[in-house]
Amino acid sequence: MNHADALMLRRRFLQASAAPFALVIGLDAPAQAAAPQKYGADSMPGGTVDSPQVFVSIDADGVVTIVAHRAEMGTGVRTSLPMVVADELEARWDRVRVVQAPADEARFGNQNVDGSRSVRHFFAPMRRVGAAARQMLEAAAAARWAVPVAEVKAVQHEVVHTPSGRRLGYGELAAEAARQPVPGREQLRLKKPADWRYIGKGKTTGVDQVAITRGQATFGMDAVLPGMVFAVVARPPVVGGKVKQADTAAALKVPGVIKVVEIPGFQGAPVFQPLGGIAVVARNTWAAMQGRAALNAQWEDGPNGSYDSAAFRREQEQAVKSPGTVYRNNGDAPQVIGDAPAERRLSADYFVPHLAHATMEPPVATALVTDQGCEVWASTQNPQAALDGVAATLKLQPAQVKVNVLLLGGGFGRKSKPDYVSEAAIVANAMRGTPVKLVWTREDDIHHGYYHAVSLDHLEAAVKADGLPEAWLHRTAAPTITSLFAPGSKAAAPFETGMSATNMPFAVPNVRVERAEVAAHARIGWFRSVANIPHVFATQSFVGELAHRARQDPLKYALMLLGPDRKIDPTTLSDVFNYSESPVDYPIDTGRMRAVIEAAARGARWGRKLPQGHGLGLAFAYSFVSYTATVVEVAVSRKGELAIVAVDMALDCGPQVNPERIRAQMEGGAVMGLSLALSGEITFENGRVQQSNFHDYEVLRHAQSPRVIRTHLVGGDASLPPGGVGEPPVPPVAPALTNAIFAATGKRIRSLPVRDQLGKPRA
Repeated sequence: MNHADALMLRRRFLQASAAPFALVIGLDAPAQAAAPQKYGADSMPGGTVDSPQVFVSIDADGVVTIVAHRAEMGTGVRTSLPMVVADELEARWDRVRVVQAPADEARFGNQNVDGSRSVRHFFAPMRRVGAAARQMLEAAAAARWAVPVAEVKAVQHEVVHTPSGRRLGYGELAAEAARQPVPGREQLRLKKPADWRYIGKGKTTGVDQVAITRGQATFGMDAVLPGMVFAVVARPPVVGGKVKQADTAAALKVPGVIKVVEIPGFQGAPVFQPLGGIAVVARNTWAAMQGRAALNAQWEDGPNGSYDSAAFRREQEQAVKSPGTVYRNNGDAPQVIGDAPAERRLSADYFVPHLAHATMEPPVATALVTDQGCEVWASTQNPQAALDGVAATLKLQPAQVKVNVLLLGGGFGRKSKPDYVSEAAIVANAMRGTPVKLVWTREDDIHHGYYHAVSLDHLEAAVKADGLPEAWLHRTAAPTITSLFAPGSKAAAPFETGMSATNMPFAVPNVRVERAEVAAHARIGWFRSVANIPHVFATQSFVGELAHRARQDPLKYALMLLGPDRKIDPTTLSDVFNYSESPVDYPIDTGRMRAVIEAAARGARWGRKLPQGHGLGLAFAYSFVSYTATVVEVAVSRKGELAIVAVDMALDCGPQVNPERIRAQMEGGAVMGLSLALSGEITFENGRVQQSNFHDYEVLRHAQSPRVIRTHLVGGDASLPPGGVGEPPVPPVAPALTNAIFAATGKRIRSLPVRDQLGKPRA
């Protein structure tokens, strides 16, 4: 196979496997039509693996080792999924050891940690893993005692013969249990929810908690190998640019600099390929950075050198004035709106800029290349894509590459795109036999990332005499994530419009959702909650405006707009996209949505008399098959100074596997959502990102944070399939904030970020 063919195969694999939410590109229509529809974990690369022999081992001393096959980036998944196994296994948590799996989707199933699907997709498989191992232990004990297996029962790390009281520890039975046949799914006896010891209890200590608090945990930046050297990269400031000239001799004169290595630019679509540039290798990171500065690199900008944020926004504003590609059409919304008198029409545009992930730990990877292959140590959300990228880049067989997954200091989707891992491998190949840690600085991270799409959403409605809409038009313009996989792509994927645009569940008879096509001039990558962020900001702000126009209380109006409790088949709203989940198992349930709205409102004591300058704002969303609602209370001084008084967040994610981590994700989502809303903004001039660090790409400071965040967990029905948790908290925060600002000041904010847009409190 020649290099071009290898690149094409790699690109096709990444297109099919690495894109979120089972985005599939490149299948011909007949094959796609003939293929049976798959949902959940079965729709992901690697499928579902639930063998106890893959995930569980028991030592002779009784210590149970459980493999965590998903990366830990603060969601608690290294605790939650092993905890599910341990519960079904009837293992004592204090005798459980968790080990991290390397990249190997063929063995462990899908390992790409994005899309809020770790628990959602692997709760059931991990229950089966634990139950199968428990039954194998019980079968081994019954065989040793020569008694019916129905007479034995596993209880907290022992198997007990009920009639006689005889007991055997798990360690005593381990070898014999390993030789027992693995029960098929039809033979499994899953525990009843009433018998769960750990699931849903919120009392299990996180496996990394002590090490993290003591500074002993190993994140990507903490990897240390004997003889390790360090590298940074001078990358083109414009996507698609190339180096014109660089003073490599000057770089090599910097004390500590060892080598200068060229990194080729990407070919075709960006995917997860390095941007290209020049790497400087040194004895320490500081020397590498000084060597990079000495390069004094000059660049050819290429076709994106004229990208300008202000001009692009004007292009978006023009694009949404005309009809676009229709993604949902019920009734005839344009006709109804066009026929309505002016006093019964409302329209508004809402804007969300590019956003950077800005993880606390920037991208970093350590690689060692020898004659045998390449080994990597990295904080990555997408281990298999990292492995395949390294193999393709170095022209190795996948079996010659090993990716060790370390803790992530934040991910938010950035670290599921492992360009930085391939960079490390390229430099390590040039330093063969010497391990190389390749570090992105904060400025590298801000300047050269994958950005959340800049979005402009236009909404129109025609309202009836009671103020409720009889027609709803939503037209959105944003560069598409598909541009990452297909050069020049402008066509949105169903998952983009299916996020809080086409799957809008309001009781409106005439609905039209359209997408305008605009080009991508930067690397557009998925970001925590993806297109839900702009779509929820737009739709929930518009609901607030409709409520005000109708002179209705926003809470009462929202519930009226939601309509009667009912279950909606998502495929009737948004083509076939429902976060990769079955529309039968995961209908949109407006009753569950109503419950979270009411819970958030109760928590905030909606309807109470507020002090001067205070306001309450409400927003809600269905995303990642979970239901969230947020109420923000603000206080705005007469000088226009904003304080976030409180945030009340309600969530219904179905079964609550690890309530402590759910609350942590909700609180983190509140802080991140406020940070994005108040100050998050990436802008471009001459194709270059204008921000560089936290002084001009601000994240929420401690003093700006809410005085209190209250989380209200709703539902918890163990009979339901689980929903996502990590991403759903973010989208409702911004519109709840801006609706609260309007309630306090009368100032309507339709463009993010909020900073410098406040008025004075209402008299």
